Amino acid sequence: MRILLTGGLGFIGHHFARMFQPDHHIMILDAMTYAARHANLSEFNGALAIGNVEDARFVRGILRAFEPDWVVHMAAETHVARSLEPDREVFLRTNVIGTDVLLNEALEYWKAKGRFTAFRFLQVSTDEVYGSLAPHDPPASELTRYSPNNPYAASKAAGDHLVQAYWHTWGLPSIVTHSSNNYGTGQHPEKLIPRIIKQCLLGQPMTIHGDGLNVRDWLHVEDNCRGLMAALERGFIGGTYNFGGNCERTNRQIANYVWANCFGRGPERNMVEYTPDRPGNDRRYALNSTKALIGLKWQPGLAIEHRIGEVVQWHLNNPSYEDEYDTACTV
Repeated sequence: MRILLTGGLGFIGHHFARMFQPDHHIMILDAMTYAARHANLSEFNGALAIGNVEDARFVRGILRAFEPDWVVHMAAETHVARSLEPDREVFLRTNVIGTDVLLNEALEYWKAKGRFTAFRFLQVSTDEVYGSLAPHDPPASELTRYSPNNPYAASKAAGDHLVQAYWHTWGLPSIVTHSSNNYGTGQHPEKLIPRIIKQCLLGQPMTIHGDGLNVRDWLHVEDNCRGLMAALERGFIGGTYNFGGNCERTNRQIANYVWANCFGRGPERNMVEYTPDRPGNDRRYALNSTKALIGLKWQPGLAIEHRIGEVVQWHLNNPSYEDEYDTACTV
């Protein structure tokens, strides 16, 4: 298959391209923002188009020239803390307007190609659109009502709704996926796990928002990518699929595990520093993946405790990887 992958130089995107480019012809469309890691280019031997999904003429030209069978839409602003800043309009431009532009151009391309049945538009979304769960709530399913609680989540929810609207209104063959918190090698240093690993390497306290008891459901990025491909190959058009790790851990548990088991250190003592919580920080996320298990024959792999060691080792082998991004983390 010919796959147009937006945001392919980001964390999830480059893992997806690396895993599936031997069997598929992949073209990456990336705006090369601060979240794009330059070194990911060395691991990719397909075509690259540098541009923005908000540029309709640019997107139109790429679709016509490349003629993809599938469009996998990962391009997004993703960091919650950045979405709380005064200049957060970029979240609306990329996650909402950009998604609408891409959908519209994909629709016109699909119609011009005779509405060929192989075409798929895959919207890669997040568990955060469901909002915060109480401690004893069941994990969110595909039928759970959207309840985004921060600008990032709201912008992704708007993009998801646009995808569904294009499917219901014009029949654009599309699928939406939600994954829980991804982790793995090469993740931007603004995210929790790479940040605390770096702090451990430098002998600094690991910084955690609030009391450290916020719960996240951890999923290895490669497991998510397997789910995305399964959705493309076997998913129902117009459907939604959740990919959860079945691995709920508090941020404090993650920090303590990294400190004690990956670096061989003793009790945390003063190695965790609790910083003021960010506004509206959701208490708990978790996803029910039963639909993906039954319909796509997908399930998550090993729990985070079995794979985080390889992430730590990657950081040890790549001490200067932050320099491979456009901008160092300031949030």
